Parts: sequence; C-alpha cells; structure tokens
Amino acid sequence: MVRYDFRGKVVLVTGSSRGMGAAILEAFAAAGATCVVNYFEDADGINRRDAEATAQRLRRHGVPVFVFDADVSQYEAVENLMRRVAEEAGGLDILVNNAGILRDRTIKKMTPDDWQSVIRTNLDGVFYCSKLGAEVLRDGGRIVNVASISGVMGFHGQANYAAAKAGVIAMTKVVAKELARRGITVNAVAPGVIKTAMIEALKPEVLAGYEKQIPVGRVGRPDEVAHAICFFACEESSYITGQTLAITGGWY
Repeated sequence: MVRYDFRGKVVLVTGSSRGMGAAILEAFAAAGATCVVNYFEDADGINRRDAEATAQRLRRHGVPVFVFDADVSQYEAVENLMRRVAEEAGGLDILVNNAGILRDRTIKKMTPDDWQSVIRTNLDGVFYCSKLGAEVLRDGGRIVNVASISGVMGFHGQANYAAAKAGVIAMTKVVAKELARRGITVNAVAPGVIKTAMIEALKPEVLAGYEKQIPVGRVGRPDEVAHAICFFACEESSYITGQTLAITGGWY
C-alpha cells in the first residue's frame, strides 16, 4: 500500500543500482516519483547491468526513470551528475545520499588506501553531493543522508567506516541549518544490521550473534529503511530537520 504521494517530484538516490539504494528508489517509484538511478561505472560492466535492471523494475510503476553513472568520490563527476539531473530530469526535489563502501580491517591491518577510499566515498561523496545538489534542489526540497549506527556506537574493524558515518551525522546538522532558509530539510537515517549483500557476506555465526543482540530478534529489511526515508522526504515532515533516526530494531 502506498502511504506517500511523490507525484511531480524528482528523486536522486546515489549508489542505487542494487541493494539498499534500489530499495529506496522502489519505495519512491511506488509513490509516483520520477527516479534517478545512480551507479559507479566499473570495468566489467556489472554495475551498469544492475542499474539498468533496477530501472526496468522501477518503470513497472509507470514513472519516468533516468540512469546516470557517476563516482560520487570525484567532485567533477558529481558536477556532471547534477548537471544531467537538472537538464535531463528537469530538476531535483529529493536527494538521498546513499552511496557507500566497506573496507573493514583493524587499525593494525588497515592500509592508508583502506582509510582514504572509504572516507572519499562515504564522507567526501556526501559533501560533494550535498554542496552541488543544493544548487539544483528546488526550494522546499529534501536531503536525506544514509549514515549508520556504526557512526554512533563504533564497531570493531570499522575505524574508517565509523569515522565517515559520524562525519555524515555531524554534516547533516550543519547543512540543515544552512539550507533551512530555503525550506530544505536535511536529515539522516542510521541503520543497524540490514539484510543487504554486505550483511549476507558475514559468517552465519556472526550474523546470529547480531540477531541475539537485537531486541526484535531479527535483522532489518531494506524497505524498512526506505519507508523511514520517505517520511523525511514527505511534505508533512517539513518541521523536522538536522535529525538522525536510528533504525536498529531497538538495538540502540
């Protein structure tokens, strides 16, 4: 059942060729939004194929769908992405900064590249997209950042990831204040353990250990994160800004 109405709105979700990003766009498509799928062009073309498959699935909702490649860790790529959104999609109403990577290692084993690659994508990318996206966003628009509970609690082997996500939470507060005069709200979600490809790669015993710690007794679903993002994006949430919502099944 569609609980929101985003007809006439254009939404860009970064890193949306599959997984969490695709689920977020699915929720917006079901509510009538024009969708922009973003992916990072890889050498073997897997991301492009995933993006096109996601686009086809979204079009079944009867909405316009655009597919744009851009590496959000590169400023010039984000400039080009936002230009295409403005020119080809007709503008932007909702920006969801979802793109992210993992390079988990303990500090002892973490290389400078492990650190920098995660910071570039997960933190610099949110800055680039927020800065340049704000130039394209219509007044009254929405920015929703996908942070992580790791940025609040900190997890073993995630110094780079936790630092980046903590930075996203802090950035959310600042950008919310700076864009408030234009009626643009800026909020974040901080998911806990969500059933995505990243989580499915965990050893069964590790996943079972997480489930024992979660009060509701299970990991979350991508669509449950997507619906929280839709709430932050809707008209009715216009007086909520600068906030971070934990989506953890009571774990935090």
